Amino acid sequence: MKYNFLGNTGLLVSEICFGTMTFGGKGYWEAIGKVQQQEVNDLMKVVIESGINFIDTANVYSYGESETLLGQSIKDLGLKRSELVIATKVRGKMSDSPNDIGLSRYHIFNSVDESLQRLQLDHIDILYVHGVDKRTPVEETMRALNDIVSTGKVRYIAVCNWPAWLVMKAQGIAEKHGWHKFVSMQNYYNLIYREEEREMVSNWRTPYFS
Repeated sequence: MKYNFLGNTGLLVSEICFGTMTFGGKGYWEAIGKVQQQEVNDLMKVVIESGINFIDTANVYSYGESETLLGQSIKDLGLKRSELVIATKVRGKMSDSPNDIGLSRYHIFNSVDESLQRLQLDHIDILYVHGVDKRTPVEETMRALNDIVSTGKVRYIAVCNWPAWLVMKAQGIAEKHGWHKFVSMQNYYNLIYREEEREMVSNWRTPYFS
């Protein structure tokens, strides 16, 4: 397996990242996949034996079940935490509670604690903001992300499914205040959908991402 530095950080991640969106199968997510614990363990064993250390999940995948299954698999297989890079996400609606959604300070802090419980871990390596929250000021989100890193519960912050202009606004706010900035992005990109080449790729070469 080959490893690369994640953005401009000193964190080495495998070139292949293992996604867990098919873990669980609760509610809406059943149409995507319903992989259960034994198969999760079997998959994770192959992943680790292949040299993959980068594992991606999200709090909203099967409304927490994906994180729970992943966390239990890490425990069942006796995997060393120091050999794993675990990424999860925050924003998606987790319940009918009015504040159990979005990128407010309230939801970010609560979601990180809940994700850590499900994953049975004491920290998250990479926390992605999982889409745009039109209700919450970007300043509130970026300050909350900076503060959650300062607690030690999160190592790095990253962004997922945001437009280029909003990413640059967020990075500018972080730069202005001396806060932690996004180190990575996870957006749609393939041979058919290449919108990221229009603005996003060039943005990552600016000082805001150094």
